Amino acid sequence: MSQSADMPREDSPFWRFSLRFYARTQVSAACLVLQDEAGVDVNLLLFLLFLAEHQREVNTAAIAEIDRAVAAWRDGVVKPLRTLRRVLKTGIGEISATVSETFRGQIKRLELESEHIEQSVLERFHADALGLVSPSRTAAAAANIAAYEMYLRPFPAVPRETILAAFAQFGPHHPAH
Repeated sequence: MSQSADMPREDSPFWRFSLRFYARTQVSAACLVLQDEAGVDVNLLLFLLFLAEHQREVNTAAIAEIDRAVAAWRDGVVKPLRTLRRVLKTGIGEISATVSETFRGQIKRLELESEHIEQSVLERFHADALGLVSPSRTAAAAANIAAYEMYLRPFPAVPRETILAAFAQFGPHHPAH
């Protein structure tokens, strides 16, 4: 499943998984709470769920390795673009939000592209070979989220449970790849 950063998005199983899962009711809001309150990298969280989709469990050492692969890009590009997009939402100084909205839209597109690049790096880790085989996809999801919490810090309970419940319901309604 190794992919290059120049692969079209529509050809990326991880990107397609991310879009479908993130669009589920309450998932985006839960992800943003985890991002803002627990420092979660949503792309990494989605990758851990993508691994779970392949019934793969990873430990904190594997998460640390995966995180190191994207940390510089996330911290140097994704986060600054996100911060700029959020600041532009209300305008800056004498420039109103109405005036800056077009520019904000361009930043939003760049932010999305930067996330795609991060996902391309994550996708280089072979989902079908990383970690250990889990007895089920839901067990893998719970284990991967728990390992990520151990790596970062405990997550707020409600968004964590929202993500896990959405993932449990997600499986029967979509193809695995």
